[in-house]
Amino acid sequence: MNFFPLREVKRFDLAKTPRPVSWYLRPVIWLLVFPLVWYNRTKILKKGMEKTRSPYLLLCNHNAFYDFFVATAATFPHQAFYVVAIDGFIGLEWLMRRVGCVGKRKFTNDVRLIRHLKTVADRGKIVAVYPEARYSLCGTKAVLPPSLGKLVKHLNVPVVTLITYGHHINSPFWNTRSRGVRTRAVMTEILTQQQSEEMTAEQINTIINDSFEYDDFAWQRENKIRVRYRNRARGLHKVLYQCPSCRTEYRMDSGGTQIWCNHCGKRWTMSEYGALQAAEGETHFSHIPDWYEWERLQVRAEVEAGAYSLTKKADLRLLPNSRGFVDYGDTTFIHDMDGFRLEGVHNGEPYNLFMPAQSLYSCHIEYEYGKYKRDCVDLNTLNDSFWVFPRGDDFSVTKISLATEELFNYKNP
Repeated sequence: MNFFPLREVKRFDLAKTPRPVSWYLRPVIWLLVFPLVWYNRTKILKKGMEKTRSPYLLLCNHNAFYDFFVATAATFPHQAFYVVAIDGFIGLEWLMRRVGCVGKRKFTNDVRLIRHLKTVADRGKIVAVYPEARYSLCGTKAVLPPSLGKLVKHLNVPVVTLITYGHHINSPFWNTRSRGVRTRAVMTEILTQQQSEEMTAEQINTIINDSFEYDDFAWQRENKIRVRYRNRARGLHKVLYQCPSCRTEYRMDSGGTQIWCNHCGKRWTMSEYGALQAAEGETHFSHIPDWYEWERLQVRAEVEAGAYSLTKKADLRLLPNSRGFVDYGDTTFIHDMDGFRLEGVHNGEPYNLFMPAQSLYSCHIEYEYGKYKRDCVDLNTLNDSFWVFPRGDDFSVTKISLATEELFNYKNP
């Protein structure tokens, strides 16, 4: 891997030891959190937590920014230290470090982070991790890192899960406007300290993966949660990018309560209970996660045939620290059977970044990100974050995400 980034810019200090939460900020945090949790009528249930005492490892599913508010309320009055990606520190590093946030670059193996989490646990505090490392794309479990079991063994503390229900229905990643949905969270001790010590990392991974099985759209249907928001389907085509009727990619669109294919004209209406119904003919998939998993199978077939490939001109922005993005100019973005590659010239000097497929079990994507209002892919090394904004509309970052996961499994049988 040879790359010529911004040599003169100071990087985010990932080696800095987590500092204790500032005492004067703790009541401020609670004053911000609890009114919002009460306003959203979130019910927090605790199972098997009667004898659980900090320190412990808190593993949370991730569907919306609101997840952090619920986790803070669930752990009250104890302190939780949260692992947060570098982009979460932009313009707020001073504050984030003082409220218990530990920085990380997404989908990297950083031994410094493990040391930091061990320090937090040794202080008797709660270590809070969102192992999916991104918002769920359709309200179901995202892939979990295979290193989780090893982390549990290293920390040698009880393991608790906080699984929220309804956060994706209330504020889905593809259209974050709040729908005013009443939500639920269940906090459960899944492993005692003794079990964490006695079990193998593989056994621990199996228990954690089983505990992370959730489906927000199924939960909505089973609990008859009604969403009257008139634009409830807007943005859904970001996830459902391939038409199951004509199988054309990148021609889907959505708005109001409908999603449709601009190639064959097929239309579906999203009901107030989250189900899809075709205007004419076969519905194919009434359950949104089923459509998403069908897309995964199409990508898997491409990978197994050795045919997956994408090359796009893109705008590249670097995130060296919490001060914000730095424009790096044009780049050629390649994602194929070998992995990710960025190629270009900056200030007259050629660069090449290569990330092999077998090294990335998943990747971070964004829809209509920030002030740029464009879909992007976030690639990371231990020292730099590369935010890639492909040009045009003949691609899908959702497919790139699925392909990353399928390539990893294909290369690591």
